Amino acid sequence: MTLKGKKIGFAVTGSFCTFKTIYPQMQNLIEEGAEVIPIFSYSADLNDTRFFKCDDFRNLVTEITGHKPFSSITDVEPIGPKGLIDILLIAPCTGNTLAKLNAGIADTPVTLAVKSHLRNNRPVVIAISTNDALANNFKNIGYLMNQKNIYFVPFGQDNHVIKPNSMVAHFDLIKPTLELALNYKQIQPVLV
Repeated sequence: MTLKGKKIGFAVTGSFCTFKTIYPQMQNLIEEGAEVIPIFSYSADLNDTRFFKCDDFRNLVTEITGHKPFSSITDVEPIGPKGLIDILLIAPCTGNTLAKLNAGIADTPVTLAVKSHLRNNRPVVIAISTNDALANNFKNIGYLMNQKNIYFVPFGQDNHVIKPNSMVAHFDLIKPTLELALNYKQIQPVLV
């Protein structure tokens, strides 16, 4: 399957250390012919960090995608009712966002985008980046893996010596994960 002509919501949450890894993935999707519509959590939109200034990151994403990021509840609410996107990707997806999704909490632009998009029975793809994947968020990952229309980019431990509970998605597998998820299939293996 190709991504050409597909509208991909690309939701970014506050795993700031992965930002340099994800913006090239946006570019790759655009080169495949997809339209990428960025969606920022409040953390991604409003926090300057040692990795990026928020204005710089927002401007970079706007330049790459040609779209100003959706960054408010009112920006994302029409995603479902108007069928604005074909598939929604959360990359990176923090442990906080995983917990909210598992609990059905839709109080940020990203979590409401998921809720709004799922009402149309369309796929959501999660690319995790969390220091507690094998601790407090393990249950949330397991629960979400069993939910209809939720798919995961393959992931693994990023530093088992220093951070034994931490796991991060293999962002280079976003494209094949999206292609399969558009056919309602989970890429395998998930744990790499």
